[in-house]
Amino acid sequence: MTDRLTGRVALISGGASGMGAAHARAFLAEGAAVVLGDIADEAGERLAAELGERAAYLHLDVTRAGDWDAAVAETVRRFGKLDVLVNNAGILDGGPLGQYSEKQWQNILAINLTGPFLGLSAARDALVAARPASVVNISSAAGLQGVAGVHGYTASKFGLRGLTKSAALELAPHGVRVNSVHPGGILTSMIGADDTATVDRDSDTRTRLGVPDEVSPLLVYLASHESSYCTGAEFVVDGGMTAG
Repeated sequence: MTDRLTGRVALISGGASGMGAAHARAFLAEGAAVVLGDIADEAGERLAAELGERAAYLHLDVTRAGDWDAAVAETVRRFGKLDVLVNNAGILDGGPLGQYSEKQWQNILAINLTGPFLGLSAARDALVAARPASVVNISSAAGLQGVAGVHGYTASKFGLRGLTKSAALELAPHGVRVNSVHPGGILTSMIGADDTATVDRDSDTRTRLGVPDEVSPLLVYLASHESSYCTGAEFVVDGGMTAG
């Protein structure tokens, strides 16, 4: 263990699996305490037990303001404060115009965009109290360029990019930084992959997918004091997908 995040307390939505779980492991390895919020209770409780006493799990439906309020309160009760919020929970779906339903549209916006808004709203006072604090919003390469057939996902990730900037401007005087991370294709259950999948890291990044622990070091940086001059910014880890 190193000490890049020693003394820091993080709340990670969607923390039971995939990138959220990888970020939690990386934070713990750097000295942080971590609260995993998710709706996958069995997986979340199992992971928290595996990670040890500096990790806890709680049920968090990111579309419910009451769940967010309870999550922030429990994080502060258990670990004394909240320094880092990672808005990681998200879903992916798609369909062509004319077939992609209004219900799908509303659902993906509720999880991918309203969820982070509710998280920021609930955590605002705790983050200010713990200043200097950090918020990391997990957007996507699809928040930087359009993707045909995934209209709701693209719109939600562009929206999260904008929310990041407005929140960064508002919270900067209060010692809270807000940045967005834009992964490309990452091998997780979101795209039907096993979270234990591996890749040949020496191969062409433009022709392969990434794995969660290729994203997590960036999260550690943004959660730490090393990124003290970074706010309202977009950090891309997409293997060159959006390069041209």
